[in-house]
Amino acid sequence: MVLDKGIAKKTAELLLQINAIKLEPENPFTWASGWKSPIYCDNRIMLSYPKVRNFVREEIAKQVEQLYGKPDVIAGVATGAIGVGILVAEALGLPFVYVRPKPKEHGRQNQIEGYFEAGQSVVVIEDLISTGNSSLNAVKALKEQKADIKGMIAIFTYGFPVSEENFEKEGVELHTLSDYENLIEQASDTNYIQENQLQALLKWKSNPQEWK
Repeated sequence: MVLDKGIAKKTAELLLQINAIKLEPENPFTWASGWKSPIYCDNRIMLSYPKVRNFVREEIAKQVEQLYGKPDVIAGVATGAIGVGILVAEALGLPFVYVRPKPKEHGRQNQIEGYFEAGQSVVVIEDLISTGNSSLNAVKALKEQKADIKGMIAIFTYGFPVSEENFEKEGVELHTLSDYENLIEQASDTNYIQENQLQALLKWKSNPQEWK
């Protein structure tokens, strides 16, 4: 869920400006899942742009406080959200941990890196939501260590129905700075894309598995 349309469109504008999000219906990308896609999103690029990363840090920190007050811990989902998670934790003056996709195979075999105590309240930070599976895997690992999960805040979501179903099924509240709808609206309003490209992007969103 997007809380503020103005922030959603500004986030989309900044991510397009720095090419963290690329829209190329004529030259589609192939995702790891095998899907053909007219959009590719790598929000880690924003870490290289101080003004953009400061905007993202401040807006996520505001949402954390608005929605959850001050949690005990901020958790980032590895690897994409480690950077932004640290930024948010620093802005709020809170401890930070991050969650690996699976436990290490050596040493202490940690899946969660950093220190927190059972029962502490945690807000999870993510960079991108597609199906939500990897994000919810991190939530599961935290819950297994008795974390009190307040919710998750991400930079961007494609808004696939499957991700909404997955979050609802797991009882995890998700908020994002921006989403696909606001991205496409912003790209269209600023002539970043043309009408034929807009139609291709809308068609992909309606059936991404079978597009192209």
